[in-house]
Amino acid sequence: YEAVWKEQYQDSIEHYYRIRDDFNRTQDPRLFLYLLARCVKGAVRYNSDGLFNQSPDKRRRGTKPETIRTNIMGVSRLLKGNAAFSSLDYTAVLAQAGINDLIYMDPPYQGVCGDRDSRYLSGIAYGEFVSALEKLNSREISYMVSYDGRRGDRIFGELLPSSLELTRIELEAGRSSQATLLGRDEITYESLYLSRALTEKLNHKPTDHHRLHEQQYMLLEPNA
Repeated sequence: YEAVWKEQYQDSIEHYYRIRDDFNRTQDPRLFLYLLARCVKGAVRYNSDGLFNQSPDKRRRGTKPETIRTNIMGVSRLLKGNAAFSSLDYTAVLAQAGINDLIYMDPPYQGVCGDRDSRYLSGIAYGEFVSALEKLNSREISYMVSYDGRRGDRIFGELLPSSLELTRIELEAGRSSQATLLGRDEITYESLYLSRALTEKLNHKPTDHHRLHEQQYMLLEPNA
């Protein structure tokens, strides 16, 4: 990574596109790491042919090698012996959860899986997802779900049903870049849902599960 990163200073934009072409041809993970650190918003995008096609961020040159090294080694120390990676259907993973586990889910949002905005290969079926959450509830599993939200007055996606007895919190995600391009000053809010089992463990039992909170919350903050 350090060698690839240092090569960019003569013409960083041309260098990025050359590295991108080389990666699409070789699938070299060192090149992929550089693309992740250098592309716009750190967001991976592929075209219909399966080729990496995200553009470079022209405002910066990517994470410095010493920072990359520190981050990788730090994360490695945290995860070594404590983590497992799998490639399974999400329902198979949920079935493995126990009563002492905390599940965090960040599925593809409904607003980015349609015909006009296909950022993901596929989304998840809303009804099947709700059914999976119902099964977690029946087993009293603690979980959190980040799922859609709103920008200004526009709501994206269908709210998770009140029958799940979830606590919904709106988290401010910052000013919308899309709205800014259109000359509008709109803030994006994302929905975070907490399961009943989790809120009971936190000794927090709100009665209005879908009330909109306008203030920014610190997750799991102690009761005042």
